[in-house]
Amino acid sequence: METATFAAGCFWGVEAAFRQVPGVRATTAGFMGGTLAHPTYRDVCTDRTGHAEVVQVNFDPAKVSYESLLETFWKIHDPTQINRQGPDAGTQYRSAIFFHSPAQAAAARASKGKLEKLGVFARPIVTEIVPASQFWRAEEYHQQYLEKRGLASCHLP
Repeated sequence: METATFAAGCFWGVEAAFRQVPGVRATTAGFMGGTLAHPTYRDVCTDRTGHAEVVQVNFDPAKVSYESLLETFWKIHDPTQINRQGPDAGTQYRSAIFFHSPAQAAAARASKGKLEKLGVFARPIVTEIVPASQFWRAEEYHQQYLEKRGLASCHLP
């Protein structure tokens, strides 16, 4: 089993998307990239802790590659928006890939570079590619939030 961590806006929809990928064993909503120890959702929403809302993905590399997870990541959000996704604004909603190994860092950079070279997005990709840091699990009510409410997505039409 391996771990991948992605920030792509509100973690509710991000978690729901990754839970649908065959080979993903578990997902956990949480926070990464900030300065406050043991942050709560309320802390992170102040936009003063530096944390991003993230989803930590536990996956079986024999069933799904990290590169496939990256493809999902690029499809489920707009990586050209700085510190926002849709109506959600603030640094906690930034686009980021938190890598757990040199191989993940290389794959993430190659994936981003390929999309930039192909001009897939009309604007420059602003996604950060940075080393994973301390992961803080979000409160239980955030875990599988949409699934618990019978919703498939939280995207606005």
